[in-house]
Amino acid sequence: MTDHTELPTPVDPDDAPPSADEALALIRSQQTALERDQLSGIPWILGVWGVAWSVGFFALWSGYEGGNPWFSIPLPIAGTIFGVFLVGSIVTSAVIGMRLNRGVRGPSNFSGAVYGIAWPVVSLGAYLMGVALALNGMDGELQSLFFPAIYALVAGTMYLMGAALWRSIDQLVLGAVIIVTGTVAPFFGAPTNNLVMAVLGGGAFLVAAIVMSISLRRAAR
Repeated sequence: MTDHTELPTPVDPDDAPPSADEALALIRSQQTALERDQLSGIPWILGVWGVAWSVGFFALWSGYEGGNPWFSIPLPIAGTIFGVFLVGSIVTSAVIGMRLNRGVRGPSNFSGAVYGIAWPVVSLGAYLMGVALALNGMDGELQSLFFPAIYALVAGTMYLMGAALWRSIDQLVLGAVIIVTGTVAPFFGAPTNNLVMAVLGGGAFLVAAIVMSISLRRAAR
Protein backbone atom coordinates (compact mmCIF):
# COMPACT_ATOMS: atom_id res chain seq x y z
CA MET A 1 0.00 0.00 0.00
CA THR A 2 1.47 3.25 -1.05
CA ASP A 3 1.33 6.21 1.34
CA HIS A 4 0.23 9.34 -0.55
CA THR A 5 1.33 12.43 1.37
CA GLU A 6 -0.19 15.67 0.15
CA LEU A 7 2.26 18.50 0.03
CA PRO A 8 1.04 21.95 1.13
CA THR A 9 0.02 24.25 -1.68
CA PRO A 10 2.48 27.12 -1.99
CA VAL A 11 1.02 30.50 -1.09
CA ASP A 12 1.00 33.13 -3.78
CA PRO A 13 2.67 36.27 -2.34
CA ASP A 14 -0.01 38.39 -4.01
CA ASP A 15 -2.74 36.52 -2.12
CA ALA A 16 -1.09 36.88 1.27
CA PRO A 17 -3.04 39.04 3.75
CA PRO A 18 -1.58 42.52 4.27
CA SER A 19 0.57 43.14 7.27
CA ALA A 20 -0.59 45.39 10.08
CA ASP A 21 1.53 48.27 8.76
CA GLU A 22 0.16 47.85 5.23
CA ALA A 23 -3.43 47.75 6.50
CA LEU A 24 -2.84 50.89 8.59
CA ALA A 25 -1.30 52.68 5.61
CA LEU A 26 -4.30 51.74 3.46
CA ILE A 27 -6.74 53.06 6.07
CA ARG A 28 -4.81 56.31 6.34
CA SER A 29 -4.73 56.69 2.56
CA GLN A 30 -8.48 56.17 2.30
CA GLN A 31 -9.11 58.59 5.16
CA THR A 32 -6.93 61.25 3.50
CA ALA A 33 -8.80 60.83 0.20
CA LEU A 34 -12.13 61.15 2.01
CA GLU A 35 -11.04 64.30 3.82
CA ARG A 36 -9.79 65.77 0.55
CA ASP A 37 -13.16 65.10 -1.09
CA GLN A 38 -14.93 66.70 1.87
CA LEU A 39 -12.80 69.83 1.51
CA SER A 40 -13.21 70.10 -2.26
CA GLY A 41 -16.14 72.52 -2.00
CA ILE A 42 -14.52 74.88 0.52
CA PRO A 43 -12.52 76.92 -2.06
CA TRP A 44 -15.79 77.63 -3.87
CA ILE A 45 -17.36 78.90 -0.64
CA LEU A 46 -14.31 81.08 0.01
CA GLY A 47 -14.39 82.48 -3.52
CA VAL A 48 -18.10 83.29 -3.33
CA TRP A 49 -17.65 85.11 -0.03
CA GLY A 50 -14.58 86.90 -1.35
CA VAL A 51 -16.51 88.30 -4.31
CA ALA A 52 -19.51 89.12 -2.12
CA TRP A 53 -17.46 91.05 0.41
CA SER A 54 -15.28 92.84 -2.14
CA VAL A 55 -18.16 93.95 -4.35
CA GLY A 56 -20.79 94.38 -1.63
CA PHE A 57 -18.76 96.43 0.83
CA PHE A 58 -17.18 98.47 -1.95
CA ALA A 59 -20.70 99.31 -3.13
CA LEU A 60 -21.66 100.42 0.38
CA TRP A 61 -18.52 102.54 0.66
CA SER A 62 -19.47 104.16 -2.65
CA GLY A 63 -23.04 104.73 -1.49
CA TYR A 64 -22.35 106.75 1.65
CA GLU A 65 -21.46 110.42 1.66
CA GLY A 66 -17.77 110.87 2.29
CA GLY A 67 -16.94 107.45 0.87
CA ASN A 68 -15.66 106.75 -2.63
CA PRO A 69 -14.01 109.96 -3.94
CA TRP A 70 -14.10 108.83 -7.60
CA PHE A 71 -17.75 107.92 -8.08
CA SER A 72 -20.85 107.33 -6.00
CA ILE A 73 -23.73 104.87 -6.09
CA PRO A 74 -27.20 105.76 -4.79
CA LEU A 75 -27.40 104.27 -1.32
CA PRO A 76 -30.57 102.22 -1.99
CA ILE A 77 -28.87 100.61 -4.98
CA ALA A 78 -25.66 100.04 -3.01
CA GLY A 79 -27.66 98.42 -0.21
CA THR A 80 -29.46 96.20 -2.72
CA ILE A 81 -26.15 95.11 -4.27
CA PHE A 82 -24.76 94.26 -0.85
CA GLY A 83 -27.91 92.38 0.16
CA VAL A 84 -28.04 90.31 -3.03
CA PHE A 85 -24.40 89.28 -2.76
CA LEU A 86 -24.74 88.56 0.96
CA VAL A 87 -27.83 86.37 0.58
CA GLY A 88 -26.27 84.64 -2.41
CA SER A 89 -23.13 83.79 -0.45
CA ILE A 90 -25.14 82.51 2.53
CA VAL A 91 -27.28 80.26 0.34
CA THR A 92 -24.26 79.01 -1.59
CA SER A 93 -22.39 78.23 1.62
CA ALA A 94 -25.37 76.34 3.01
CA VAL A 95 -25.86 74.25 -0.13
CA ILE A 96 -22.18 73.40 -0.58
CA GLY A 97 -21.75 72.75 3.14
CA MET A 98 -24.56 70.19 3.15
CA ARG A 99 -23.21 68.54 -0.01
CA LEU A 100 -19.66 68.21 1.31
CA ASN A 101 -20.47 64.91 2.98
CA ARG A 102 -22.90 63.48 0.42
CA GLY A 103 -22.53 59.71 0.44
CA VAL A 104 -20.83 59.71 3.83
CA ARG A 105 -22.55 58.05 6.75
CA GLY A 106 -22.03 58.50 10.44
CA PRO A 107 -20.60 61.43 12.47
CA SER A 108 -18.91 63.07 9.46
CA ASN A 109 -22.19 63.31 7.57
CA PHE A 110 -23.91 64.82 10.61
CA SER A 111 -21.09 67.36 11.07
CA GLY A 112 -21.30 68.51 7.46
CA ALA A 113 -25.08 68.89 7.62
CA VAL A 114 -24.90 70.94 10.83
CA TYR A 115 -22.16 73.11 9.34
CA GLY A 116 -24.24 73.83 6.26
CA ILE A 117 -27.42 74.62 8.19
CA ALA A 118 -25.55 76.81 10.69
CA TRP A 119 -24.66 79.40 8.02
CA PRO A 120 -28.19 80.71 7.34
CA VAL A 121 -29.37 80.16 10.93
CA VAL A 122 -26.57 82.16 12.55
CA SER A 123 -26.64 84.83 9.83
CA LEU A 124 -30.38 85.31 10.30
CA GLY A 125 -29.88 85.55 14.05
CA ALA A 126 -27.26 88.27 13.59
CA TYR A 127 -29.55 90.20 11.25
CA LEU A 128 -32.52 90.02 13.63
CA MET A 129 -30.29 91.19 16.47
CA GLY A 130 -29.42 94.28 14.44
CA VAL A 131 -33.07 94.87 13.58
CA ALA A 132 -33.96 94.69 17.27
CA LEU A 133 -31.26 97.24 18.12
CA ALA A 134 -32.47 99.54 15.34
CA LEU A 135 -36.05 99.34 16.60
CA ASN A 136 -34.79 100.31 20.04
CA GLY A 137 -33.00 103.46 18.96
CA MET A 138 -29.75 102.53 17.19
CA ASP A 139 -29.23 105.25 14.56
CA GLY A 140 -28.21 104.78 10.95
CA GLU A 141 -24.51 105.51 11.47
CA LEU A 142 -24.22 102.91 14.22
CA GLN A 143 -26.11 100.42 12.05
CA SER A 144 -23.56 100.93 9.28
CA LEU A 145 -20.86 99.99 11.81
CA PHE A 146 -22.74 97.16 13.52
CA PHE A 147 -23.98 95.07 10.60
CA PRO A 148 -20.64 94.64 8.79
CA ALA A 149 -18.90 93.86 12.06
CA ILE A 150 -21.44 91.28 13.24
CA TYR A 151 -21.43 89.51 9.87
CA ALA A 152 -17.63 89.37 10.00
CA LEU A 153 -17.77 87.79 13.44
CA VAL A 154 -20.34 85.26 12.18
CA ALA A 155 -18.29 84.34 9.12
CA GLY A 156 -15.03 84.18 11.08
CA THR A 157 -16.56 81.93 13.71
CA MET A 158 -18.01 79.64 11.03
CA TYR A 159 -14.59 79.20 9.45
CA LEU A 160 -13.06 78.45 12.83
CA MET A 161 -15.72 75.76 13.19
CA GLY A 162 -14.85 74.48 9.72
CA ALA A 163 -11.18 74.37 10.70
CA ALA A 164 -12.05 72.22 13.70
CA LEU A 165 -14.28 69.88 11.66
CA TRP A 166 -11.85 69.27 8.80
CA ARG A 167 -8.54 70.03 10.53
CA SER A 168 -7.87 72.80 8.02
CA ILE A 169 -5.12 75.29 8.84
CA ASP A 170 -6.25 77.45 5.90
CA GLN A 171 -9.70 77.92 7.43
CA LEU A 172 -8.19 78.51 10.87
CA VAL A 173 -6.04 81.38 9.59
CA LEU A 174 -8.88 82.81 7.51
CA GLY A 175 -11.31 82.71 10.42
CA ALA A 176 -8.85 84.56 12.64
CA VAL A 177 -8.21 87.21 9.96
CA ILE A 178 -11.93 87.77 9.37
CA ILE A 179 -12.63 88.13 13.10
CA VAL A 180 -9.78 90.64 13.45
CA THR A 181 -11.07 92.56 10.42
CA GLY A 182 -14.59 92.73 11.82
CA THR A 183 -13.28 93.88 15.17
CA VAL A 184 -10.95 96.56 13.81
CA ALA A 185 -13.15 97.99 11.01
CA PRO A 186 -15.57 99.93 13.28
CA PHE A 187 -12.64 101.92 14.69
CA PHE A 188 -12.21 103.53 11.26
CA GLY A 189 -15.73 104.94 11.46
CA ALA A 190 -18.38 105.03 8.75
CA PRO A 191 -18.15 104.73 5.79
CA THR A 192 -14.43 103.84 5.79
CA ASN A 193 -15.21 100.64 7.70
CA ASN A 194 -16.81 99.31 4.52
CA LEU A 195 -13.60 99.87 2.56
CA VAL A 196 -11.65 98.00 5.26
CA MET A 197 -14.08 95.10 5.02
CA ALA A 198 -13.87 95.07 1.20
CA VAL A 199 -10.08 95.13 1.04
CA LEU A 200 -9.00 93.10 4.08
CA GLY A 201 -12.02 90.83 4.44
CA GLY A 202 -12.78 90.25 0.77
CA GLY A 203 -9.09 90.01 -0.07
CA ALA A 204 -8.52 87.44 2.68
CA PHE A 205 -11.33 85.26 1.33
CA LEU A 206 -10.00 85.38 -2.23
CA VAL A 207 -6.41 84.65 -1.20
CA ALA A 208 -7.58 81.76 0.99
CA ALA A 209 -9.65 80.34 -1.88
CA ILE A 210 -6.63 80.33 -4.20
CA VAL A 211 -4.24 78.91 -1.59
CA MET A 212 -6.61 76.15 -0.54
CA SER A 213 -7.43 75.21 -4.14
CA ILE A 214 -3.72 74.85 -4.93
CA SER A 215 -3.14 72.81 -1.77
CA LEU A 216 -5.95 70.38 -2.62
CA ARG A 217 -4.68 69.92 -6.17
CA ARG A 218 -1.17 69.17 -4.93
CA ALA A 219 -2.52 66.70 -2.37
CA ALA A 220 -4.45 64.90 -5.10
CA ARG A 221 -1.31 64.16 -7.11
